[in-house]
This record gives sequence, C-alpha cells and structure tokens, in this order.
Amino acid sequence: MKRLLADPRSEALATRFAAQWLRLQDLSKITPDYLHYPHYDGTLAESMKRETELFFYSLVREDRSILDLLTADYGFINERLARHYGIPGVVGSHFRRVQLPESRRGILGHGSILTLTSVADRTSPVVRGKWLLENMLGYPAPAPPPDVPALAENARGQAPRSVRERMEQHRKNPACANCHAVMDPIGFSLDEFDAIGRWRS
Repeated sequence: MKRLLADPRSEALATRFAAQWLRLQDLSKITPDYLHYPHYDGTLAESMKRETELFFYSLVREDRSILDLLTADYGFINERLARHYGIPGVVGSHFRRVQLPESRRGILGHGSILTLTSVADRTSPVVRGKWLLENMLGYPAPAPPPDVPALAENARGQAPRSVRERMEQHRKNPACANCHAVMDPIGFSLDEFDAIGRWRS
C-alpha cells in the first residue's frame, strides 16, 4: 500500500475520487454575483479546488484519521487563498501546509465547499444542509413536493428579513417542515461563512 501511495499517480485519489465525491468539478459552474462578490474569479475558484484536493490527498498519504475531515487544524493554501481567508504571512502562488484558525477547521471551512453550497448572491442553509446530509452523512434528502413555493424574497418597501426569518416562515408549511427540520440546522451551523467562504460575524 505504501509503495502505491508513493507513486505520483496516487494523487488521482484526490483529483478524481475526492473531486467526484465532494462534487468539486461543479465549482467551475458556480458564478457568484459580481456586485456582491467582485473579488471572486476563476483563479480563486481554482485555488479553492486545489486546497481541497491537496487536503484529501494528505489524509490518504499520511494515513490520517477520517475524523480529520471535520477537525483538522491545518490546510494547504497559497497567497491568493490566504488573503481571501484573512490569514497573514503566506506569500507566493505555491501551496503550502499552514495552521488554520479554529473557525476554519476541517473540510467544512474550505472555500470550495462553502461556495458550492451557496447561491449566487447569498448563502443557502438548505443547500449546505442538503450537501452535508448527502455527501458527509450518506443520507439522501427527499425531493421537495412539487407544489412547494420557493423561499420568499424580501418585498420592496418592507423592512428586509434575514434568510433565517424567511426560512422560519417557509417551515410553517407542513409539506416543508419535515425535511427542513433536518437540513436547516445543519446548514445554519455554517452561516458564519459567506457565499464564497469568507468569515463574517
């Protein structure tokens, strides 16, 4: 096994297997709203994807615990990603292993995952919760009933309501409540990150 992992071709575990499992290939299809996220571009998206690939490859190569997926206090970033995350002292385009703040531990602090699980102009606790259920817990979320309305947007002339407030209203529909009771709390646990994976208070 060690001989196989020592072969450079073993990196396909990260670039193929992990990318398919975590749906990293979909990152190239994500287009965050430019007015909200003007600094997001293809270079940043590629850096996010590479961070997750290198992290997964290190787990396999170093025979680390599967729990590191959620708890690892290290990651692989370059200068562009470090600036995006607000981590000082990283210079250059090459990726290196760095110690991460507690808020960004494990794969759930990766920009790739947080961007994949958002919509164009905001975070989505539903998409994040569904992604976690399906990809990390192996529990497929049921499809929504055909007559369920979309999440109500803020109306003009009224005080804006937060996504949390709009989700509470949405859950009042009995057809929505069962699934959202499971997905929403999981998704809201990641709401300190914006739609492109930056920390916010």
